[in-house]
Amino acid sequence: MKIETGWRDYWRKWRGTTAGTPPRVHSDEVFWSWLGAALGIGLLAWLGARWFSAHDLPFLIGSFGASAVLVYGAPRSPLAQPRNLVGGHLLSALVGVLCWQLFAPWPWLAQALAVSLAIALMHLTRTLHPPGGATALIATLGSPEIQALGFWYVLMPATLGPLLLLLVGLVVNNLAKTRRYPEVWF
Repeated sequence: MKIETGWRDYWRKWRGTTAGTPPRVHSDEVFWSWLGAALGIGLLAWLGARWFSAHDLPFLIGSFGASAVLVYGAPRSPLAQPRNLVGGHLLSALVGVLCWQLFAPWPWLAQALAVSLAIALMHLTRTLHPPGGATALIATLGSPEIQALGFWYVLMPATLGPLLLLLVGLVVNNLAKTRRYPEVWF
C-alpha cells in the first residue's frame, strides 16, 4: 500500500504546478538582452574570424550562446553570475578534455562522464552554469580542431570566451537604469 502511494506521488510530480506561464518582460529588457547578446557573441565571432581561424583555432563554441541567454537575458540569475559563468566553463572544459583524453576509444563513455562529472564538480564548487555541461560535451564530440587543442581548449576558448562575455555583460547590463550586473562576484 505504501509503495503504491509513493508511485502515485511520483507520477503526480510530472503534472507540474499551476504557476502559469512566465511573465512578459518589458520591451526595454528585450532591447538590452538583444544588445548584450549581439555585442558579446559578435565580439567572439569577430575575434575568432580575425585572429584565430587562420590558425585553425576555434574561438566561438555553441555553449556560449546559452551563456549569452543567461548573462544578457537573465542577468540576475544565480547561474549568470561571474563566478558561475567563468568557473562553470573553465571547470567543465577541464573535465571534458580529461574525459576525452582518458576515454576516447569509448566516445559514448567520454561524453556521458564529461557532462555528469562537470555537473558534479560545478555543484561542489558552487559554479553551476548550465552551458558548462555543453562545454564539457563539446570537448568530447567537437571537431578535430577542438580535440586537437587538448588542454589549450580550457584556456581558449573555454575561459577567454566567457571572460569577454563577462566584460560585455558588465558594460551593457549596467547601462540600463533597471539592471545591475553582477549581483555577486563570488
